[in-house]
Amino acid sequence: MDLRGNLLDIRELRVTFHTYRGVIKALNGVNLWMDKRERLGIVGETGCGKSVTAQSVMRLIEEPGKITHGEVWFETRNLLALSEDEMTKVRGREISMIFQEPKSSLNPVFKSGFQIKETLLNAKKATPATAEAEVEKILGYVGMDAARVKNMYPHELSGGMAQRVMIAMALATQPKLLIADEPTSALDVTIQAQILELLSDLTHKMGNAVMMITHDMGIVAEFCDRVVVMYAGNAIEIAATKELFRNPTHPYTQGLLRAVPRVGRPGELKAIPGTVPDLVDPPEGCRFHPRCDYATEGCKKELPPLLEIEPGHFVSCYLCQDGGCKPVKKGEEEPW
Repeated sequence: MDLRGNLLDIRELRVTFHTYRGVIKALNGVNLWMDKRERLGIVGETGCGKSVTAQSVMRLIEEPGKITHGEVWFETRNLLALSEDEMTKVRGREISMIFQEPKSSLNPVFKSGFQIKETLLNAKKATPATAEAEVEKILGYVGMDAARVKNMYPHELSGGMAQRVMIAMALATQPKLLIADEPTSALDVTIQAQILELLSDLTHKMGNAVMMITHDMGIVAEFCDRVVVMYAGNAIEIAATKELFRNPTHPYTQGLLRAVPRVGRPGELKAIPGTVPDLVDPPEGCRFHPRCDYATEGCKKELPPLLEIEPGHFVSCYLCQDGGCKPVKKGEEEPW
């Protein structure tokens, strides 16, 4: 099997949702891959398909949603071909997920320590005799007073404490892949920094790969080794983090970086014109073409393939597939 990533390889993934308005084409043939111990960032506007991609890896897409096409290879197994019993042995053990709203993810009627203990027992990472000691050790890893926190219910935890408990639960099983779905978006700035530092330290020590889903380019720059930029259900640019910030090539990626506030850059931020397309009736061809200053007739007819324009730098744009051009208007300085 020719896997592009030796841990995760998503190929031509398509997901739809049947609603009263029509069929939402949420993912439109997504391709991305990860290596072991890699930190991959998935970034894009709300509704671009970041979380749907993560949920597809975990096989959490349920009616009215449906995975209609594609493959999700995890090591040597296609997760979409596994039975539910087989997938249960992967989910929570080899792949864990931290959700955006920690208090919504914790069971409100059980104490925090009990929920971590159940995770350990279900994953067979502890015995009933050793589970209590493991809970205290894990809570200690995430910088909490284990004796106090293990006896607290979710409603008694602050947002930062609840997220630390979720991190403890996710890493308790020592998964090979940790998916973090905007884990700091509900927290204030100082707690965000603490949670990111904690995740960085723990995953470095344990050797986990991390898929970080975010809309924050600052988190991408600080945390991630490589970045996937998504737009309207497509992965439109993939590159190493430093390369993406140094040489953003897709017009959408350039627009995202122009909109990031920077110290020493005066004047108004430049917004991307137009709005995100309605995925019930998305544009033909490249879904970004109605908002793109460089769109041609070809862009309106067929989705450009994701091609490697430089080693490790992939772009889905017709303008950028003849040697890695950067479509900057004449006389316009590169603002990134």
